[in-house]
Amino acid sequence: MVDGGGCCPTMDLLRSEPMQLVQLIIPLESAHRTVSYLGDLGLFQFKDLNVEKSPFQRTYATQIKRCGEMARKLRFLKEQMTKAGITPSTRTTMCPNINLDELEVKLGELEADLAEMNSNTEKLQRSYNELLEYKLVLQKAGEFFHSAQNSATAQQKELEEHMHGERSIDSPLLLEQEAFTDSSKQVKLGFVSGLVAREKSMAFERFLFRATRGNVFLKQVVVKNPVKDPLSGSEVEKNVFVIFYSGERAKNKILKICDAFGANRYPFTDDIGRQFEMITEVSGKLSELKTTIDIGQLHRANLLQTIGYEFDQWNLLVKQEKFIFHTLNMLSFDVTKKCLVGEGWCPVYATSQIQNALHRATLDGNSQVGAIFQVLHTTELPPTYFRTNKFTSGFQEIVDAYGIAKYQEVNPAVFTVVTFPFLFAVMFGDWGHGICLFFTTLYFILRERKLSGQKLGDIMEMTFGGRYIIMMMALFSIYTGFIYNEFFSVPFEIFGQSAYGCRDPSCRDATITGLVKVRDAYPFGVDPKWHGSRSELPFLNSLKMKMSILLGVAQMNLGIILSYFNAKFFQNNVNVWHQFVPQIIFLNSLFGYLSLLIIVKWCTGSQADLYHVMIYMFLSPTDDLGENQLFPGQKYLQLLFVSLALVAVPWMLFPKPFLLKKQHEERHRGQLYAMLDSTDDSFELETHDHSHGHEEFDFSEIFVHQLIHTIEFVLGAVSNTASYLRLWALSLAHSELSSVFYDKVLLLAVGYNNLIILIIGIVVFTFATVGVLLVMETLSAFLHALRLHWVEFQNKFYEGDGYKFSPFSFCLISEDDD
Repeated sequence: MVDGGGCCPTMDLLRSEPMQLVQLIIPLESAHRTVSYLGDLGLFQFKDLNVEKSPFQRTYATQIKRCGEMARKLRFLKEQMTKAGITPSTRTTMCPNINLDELEVKLGELEADLAEMNSNTEKLQRSYNELLEYKLVLQKAGEFFHSAQNSATAQQKELEEHMHGERSIDSPLLLEQEAFTDSSKQVKLGFVSGLVAREKSMAFERFLFRATRGNVFLKQVVVKNPVKDPLSGSEVEKNVFVIFYSGERAKNKILKICDAFGANRYPFTDDIGRQFEMITEVSGKLSELKTTIDIGQLHRANLLQTIGYEFDQWNLLVKQEKFIFHTLNMLSFDVTKKCLVGEGWCPVYATSQIQNALHRATLDGNSQVGAIFQVLHTTELPPTYFRTNKFTSGFQEIVDAYGIAKYQEVNPAVFTVVTFPFLFAVMFGDWGHGICLFFTTLYFILRERKLSGQKLGDIMEMTFGGRYIIMMMALFSIYTGFIYNEFFSVPFEIFGQSAYGCRDPSCRDATITGLVKVRDAYPFGVDPKWHGSRSELPFLNSLKMKMSILLGVAQMNLGIILSYFNAKFFQNNVNVWHQFVPQIIFLNSLFGYLSLLIIVKWCTGSQADLYHVMIYMFLSPTDDLGENQLFPGQKYLQLLFVSLALVAVPWMLFPKPFLLKKQHEERHRGQLYAMLDSTDDSFELETHDHSHGHEEFDFSEIFVHQLIHTIEFVLGAVSNTASYLRLWALSLAHSELSSVFYDKVLLLAVGYNNLIILIIGIVVFTFATVGVLLVMETLSAFLHALRLHWVEFQNKFYEGDGYKFSPFSFCLISEDDD
């Protein structure tokens, strides 16, 4: 749907805009600029003239591929900005008319720069993490070696003192042998140091023990804080380990197990002095790497920030260019004349605007030949286009959800603007709840400029999109709330005093039976004294039920009358005389007469039973009405209406199929005579007649279709009228729920005279009112009003088998389009 900008007159909305099929002949040098200007205008729908060609065979397939590659680079840049926590700035810096070629080169350079920065940063970060782990190994393993060396020195001293002392006969001979063994013959153990993930440490130790048959010694030290793994870059809890072994074979097994468990190994020396030198050297390198990484990150952040200022503009340019080339691929390429030929639909009123855009494209493109605009005559059904604005677009979308109107068909949205919120309000009539809805939508309307540019949730997005519909629903609910005299189920004497007073001063019997009429009737709406009385429910039931029937019959009559205007506009006299006339007679012979009886009963105050009247109108039409007679001559009027209803059924069923068959035969004979009169164009006429005129006319199929249509209307007249009783049912349910929340929650809490209970009661009442009445009841009444319009109203005249006008417009480019 294209926004027309301003508010349109009612007649502009009643019929779709007149459309025309146009051919454009565009010189090759100005084709791109022409399509771009038409995209800015957004009033031309191109037809695809290259349907038989695949996307790769079309003229501008290479350019689309280039745009796709540029879109990929833009997605890469956006991912990098997202990772860096940078959002594209909406306040874009206006770069001086950058073209697609310059942007392609710039995006390639930026991608290469960022890829190189990422690679260098990744390498530096990996080296930094490795040095951090190496420092941890030096510190933890160094502490182990230092404590082991101190322990060994103490044991050696103790042994020497023991050996120089007086030898006992009980001294172990083995100890003496080990003490005096030559140190050159002792075996020196090798060791492997590194870090392993803490969750794998137990399995790591078991594998080492089993693989070496227990001929290793493993020492593990827990690292308190998580360590960044150099390979994955994620933080992992690790242990520092030192494995002592003997022999080259054990060493090979240990190295393989370390690789299998992802343990990072680092070189280590048992020389304490050298350990301190290595720790100092590693610390210096860590400091240098940290500085280098910080400078690189700062440079990368500045580059991404600069990209963010122009990202939206680049992204829009690439999307527009891709959109333009897709459209150019729909045009036919004339090799001999070096031009592009396009066809499409546009509104008649937009002819001058499109011609101006073509002329401007010729001047700006320095083309020596201008584009040619010519109207084509066709029998093809045009698309349907209604000019809407932000107020009417929501109501148009309600109708379009049922089906797109056929070209020049009556648009139900004109009437839906009023009838939809009104029928909703009949079910939601409470001016307190209506005020709550109104202020909620008023917030969305006042902040629509700010909210329209933000991403809202699904529910909020739907509510914001229908803000004007909900505003109308709220205003009509306030109106019907005044009629029902309900403010959160509480009546008020707004328009004057009640017409009733108490019989006695004590007013102990404050019901209708205990009241007398002391003044004129309440001027507007329901008298407040009805609320709380014994007769309230029977009175409101009768009122709302009869009102629902009147509203339903009125809207169904409106639908049938609109079918007359459709038939008259399309010059279909068969539908006027054999569909509209019998339908209007049948509906009003039954339910139009019922509506008349309801109005007469209200005006006269009669106690007649209308159910009895309508039932025996068909079962015993000649019997006297007795006490159920509302006016003189009623019996004869009923006989007339029954006769008309019985005549209307075969009137709808039989004449139309025979008349359609007769029209088909006359049209077929007329085409044959035209062929004999014209000899020059005989081949053309024969081809046209073969393709369009000789369609099979299946009389049985037409008759069965008309039979189904007749039965559907006759039964639907009853079921649709009954369906409008949902107005009464939902209105009663809404009123009773509101009364229950007020009486059983709020008043009950007030009656306890306790502050805590009062606060709890107010909170429960507020949440119940908002959650049930303002959310669930609103949604329920909305859906029921929607059903009444789609089924009971629109099926009387609306076919909805057209297709929507979808012009080439840059406004239709969404953020998610690639």
